[in-house]
Amino acid sequence: MTTTSDFYGLGIAPGILTILDKLGFKVPTPIQLKAIPVALEGKDVMGLAQTGTGKTLAFAIPMMQAALKGTQGLIVLPTRELALQVQETIEKVGGPLGIRTALLIGGAPISMQIRSLSRNPIIVIGTPGRIIDHLQQKTISLKRVGILVLDEADRMLDMGFAPQLKRILTDVPKERQTMLFSATMPDNIMRLANAYMQLPLRIEIAPPGTTITKIAQEVFFISKMDKPRLLEKVLYEYKGSVLIFSRTKFGAKKIATSVRALGHTAAEIHSNRSLNQRREALDGFRNGKYRILVATDIAARGIDVKGIELVLNYDLPSNPEDYIHRIGRTARAGATGHAISFAMPDERRDVQDIERLMRATLPFSKLPELPPARAVPYSSRTELPPRGRAPFRGGSSSGSRPSYRQGGAPHSSGPRPSYGSSSSRSPRSGSRFPKRNRY
Repeated sequence: MTTTSDFYGLGIAPGILTILDKLGFKVPTPIQLKAIPVALEGKDVMGLAQTGTGKTLAFAIPMMQAALKGTQGLIVLPTRELALQVQETIEKVGGPLGIRTALLIGGAPISMQIRSLSRNPIIVIGTPGRIIDHLQQKTISLKRVGILVLDEADRMLDMGFAPQLKRILTDVPKERQTMLFSATMPDNIMRLANAYMQLPLRIEIAPPGTTITKIAQEVFFISKMDKPRLLEKVLYEYKGSVLIFSRTKFGAKKIATSVRALGHTAAEIHSNRSLNQRREALDGFRNGKYRILVATDIAARGIDVKGIELVLNYDLPSNPEDYIHRIGRTARAGATGHAISFAMPDERRDVQDIERLMRATLPFSKLPELPPARAVPYSSRTELPPRGRAPFRGGSSSGSRPSYRQGGAPHSSGPRPSYGSSSSRSPRSGSRFPKRNRY
């Protein structure tokens, strides 16, 4: 069992170690400490770790070391943002070593990607749909892939990429190394692993539903019409960078407009934004141009920005697992952070599902005195969601900030606030968290 407190002694090549040291990577995270030596031996790996724990380097370092020996690698990820983030990491470490990469994502010109592929990259990073596009156009061959990485595999299946993943898995050689990394490991992922991996070693750093301990969580029960006023209050109290989650892209746009009307710098990320717009928003949030970023769950696992002070769930997520991924955008790499959620009175069961997954009770807080209601701009009043789409919903939040709450610490014990009658909830078919085109 590896007990080293740094990257030396894990079997990493000296050239990579030198670059890691220059980049400030001194101490491996638990998932890196356990996964890197095993992966360097060529074994299949199933890595289960909560978000923000350094999974990218856990698979990137073994893949880059294999690339230096001529082994081709393929990394498949669910979103463009996550693919861009992984490519950036690999280029920082592998670029000085001459490791060439190609990025295959939707929203970018396919002609440029074809030119990139013509330069014989040793590592290809892409999203399932665009990789399939290249396979169909015969602009890429996966016959020489020696290492395959499926990152955030549960998210890919949740987003409906199962057919594309199966096509990719049948196109790569059977004799290969496969690494699967994720924050959760539902049954469909286990079936995928059993079908396409060879005796994988399961590395579990934290059980599913585990949240980072340094995140102070807090829930306010509030009516939909009062959410904007509580949002104004929270944004006044928190002075650092804030990531706000909306359940729908229409809601994200509306929230961003309202936040800007309050005088804050804000950008938005959702599927209605072009790739360049999403990159500009994320880069602007990272470099301080925008203090606030409003996003749908498309960004829950694709944002790796250090120093996010607050994650605010303006809407509760459609899936309880997404709560874990959302709040994991703060308190990254050992830092502390806050997570606040707004829950409407009829969302009692949604909160309970999150608590059940976390195996913990979310602290409820008393509403502070809210600022007076502001006049809604005419343009905002006239914006309506497209026909046939569910109206904009509210959500939940958590965190701890005594400066704006009444009554001191969050109510972690004692009588729980009234949620309203569960019979007032609109009926749902099947799962209580149905899939929607909400991104």
